[in-house]
Amino acid sequence: MARIICVIGNKGGTGKTTLSHMLCQGFGLLGYRAACVLTDVSREPLSPNGRRYITADARNGEALTKVIEKLRTLDEWVGVVDGAGNRTDMDHKLYDLADIVLLPFRDSHEDIRAVSRDLEIFPCAYGVPAQWPSNLWQREAADRNVLQLMGAFRNRLLKPVIALSSSKLLLHKQMPESLPSPLIRACRALGREVLDILEIDNGDDEMGAGCHIERLPTAETPMRLRRA
Repeated sequence: MARIICVIGNKGGTGKTTLSHMLCQGFGLLGYRAACVLTDVSREPLSPNGRRYITADARNGEALTKVIEKLRTLDEWVGVVDGAGNRTDMDHKLYDLADIVLLPFRDSHEDIRAVSRDLEIFPCAYGVPAQWPSNLWQREAADRNVLQLMGAFRNRLLKPVIALSSSKLLLHKQMPESLPSPLIRACRALGREVLDILEIDNGDDEMGAGCHIERLPTAETPMRLRRA
């Protein structure tokens, strides 16, 4: 059956939708069938044309239930549920149905405080440094802030997803026929890392660039698959 990934977090503006589409694009580039599931009522559905994944509209509870039930019947699919900010009850619901939960955050102290609270509330979730600075000095400062303020969660952090202006192309209602190479590489790197956590062979040994955050060995990561 399909694996379900939920991208959530109480704070708005952290890049949940962008991360969801990057992840789905990465899965498609790696040869996996993926669906990006919209739950944010403030957003409009995007056309699947030109994408390496399908899109699904699940902006009400009944539609979400149907989409998840359908995905669970499909072999070798991955469903990525795009959450929204300020929806605590929905975050708990998505957390309970997911195989893996991702909590994106930016490099501000406000975001770091908010994601730290969410990591405490959701003990089997992973934080994702998103829209991370590409400038070396700014990135080193951001990494230091994470290590200082999120030391207790350092083994539950994915590699940073560097800020790319081209990532907004994924959020166009009709996606362009081709994407810039840096965006393609970023999507693939993100997809590989999440597939590794899900214990799915990503078929690619190439590793993406990351920050200096020590990760636990695979056997000791906080969440393995919840469903056999």
